[in-house]
Amino acid sequence: MGKLYIVPTPIGNLEDITLRAIRLLKEVDLILVEDTRTSGKLLQHLGVSTPMQSHHMHNEHKTVTAIVNRLQGDASIALISDAGTPAISDPGFLLTRACVEAGVEVECLPGATAFVPALVNSGLPNDKFVFEGFLPVKKGRQTRLTLLAEETRTLIFYESPHKLLKTLAHFVEYFGGDRPVSVSRELTKMYEETVRGTAEEVLRHYSEKPPKGEIVIVVGGKK
Repeated sequence: MGKLYIVPTPIGNLEDITLRAIRLLKEVDLILVEDTRTSGKLLQHLGVSTPMQSHHMHNEHKTVTAIVNRLQGDASIALISDAGTPAISDPGFLLTRACVEAGVEVECLPGATAFVPALVNSGLPNDKFVFEGFLPVKKGRQTRLTLLAEETRTLIFYESPHKLLKTLAHFVEYFGGDRPVSVSRELTKMYEETVRGTAEEVLRHYSEKPPKGEIVIVVGGKK
């Protein structure tokens, strides 16, 4: 029986990968990647020449069975995403579940994921929190925000730069303009920054200074 390794990759700074992760990426028979071009650059930088295969949100339903069949042989396979830990707002859950159901061993390595540094860096309570990932774009968004408005734990969201203003405006509308918010963008990269304040203050800031890069929003829970 083979083994599936879930391997986190850097979210920006290429030094943020463990020695164990590099070793395993060199030792496995195959690496499943979201984008062969993106991962190819990282693997080349790390000196990894292991064969790659595309495994992304558009084909994972079709490829899972074949991958599990190969793992049920003696293949060792690593799963990586474009950045961070697979299955956290990235492909990985379907394959992991299929492996568990088929009795294939799964091992997840510790490593980079964007929401942890954003949460710790926010200055908001982090003893209890809720990771929401991306909010629904249209259907169900209003319902979800109404529900989350009553949540007392710290909330964590992922957002794209062109949707940040809309999301912050919704936070003002549903959570209140005085709700504490922390927006971290470009974590571990050259232009990393964290902007903290009330929902209204942070919305005003990014209305005057359009955001760029990957974004994590941390929102204080209802008092």
